[in-house]
Amino acid sequence: MLQTMELPNQAQEGSSQKKMGRGKIEIKRIENTTNRQVTFCKRRNGLLKKAYELSVLCDAEVALVVFSSRGRLYEYANNSVRATIERYKKASAASTNAESVSEVNTQFYQQESSKLRRQIRDIQNLNRHILGEALGSLSLKELKNLEGRLEKGLSRVRSRKHETLFADVEFMQKREIELQNHNNYLRAKIAEHERAQQQQQQQQTNMTQGTLCESLPSQSYDRNFFPVNLIGSDQQYSRQDQTALQLV
Repeated sequence: MLQTMELPNQAQEGSSQKKMGRGKIEIKRIENTTNRQVTFCKRRNGLLKKAYELSVLCDAEVALVVFSSRGRLYEYANNSVRATIERYKKASAASTNAESVSEVNTQFYQQESSKLRRQIRDIQNLNRHILGEALGSLSLKELKNLEGRLEKGLSRVRSRKHETLFADVEFMQKREIELQNHNNYLRAKIAEHERAQQQQQQQQTNMTQGTLCESLPSQSYDRNFFPVNLIGSDQQYSRQDQTALQLV
């Protein structure tokens, strides 16, 4: 029974503590000087504590400067207040310079784009005029200028064509001389090869004749012997020659 009786009392105490807690405060200047000074001290200490925790927990560079209503200075910095302020000045100057540079670049690119569009339009019109199109808007002076420009361009094209033709002809002549020299070299090689074959054949024939002569048997001849077949039977002599040769 005692335990059941204590629970409502504890609940009432907790609700009373919640009601006694700090409620919402209207953010405006505190008119009471004493209350304003007390609030300043409390909020200042909490702000310094939060700055310290931020610098330690997050490894951030923090600089806090607070002046009271009486002009008293309170500061905190994990590095140096002056160094942090200089860094802040450089960062703010860089941001402003970046913005100014971006604006200048934007204007420059817009001008350049408009200039390029004009140039493209002029080049397109010139190409049409060279092709003989859209000539109705040209004056007599502009037509004469276009005619002179075309004649100059045509003369340049012809001169370049002639240079190219002469270069091709010179190259072909050099190529012809190279081919002739190569042809003569091949002919000389062929003739040398033919001579070598002829000499080889001659040597082979000489060797075959020598072997044939060595294979034939040697014969002895008598000086007083004349072969019968040297005197042919078809030769005819006169009878006077025959009677002169008769013996008495």
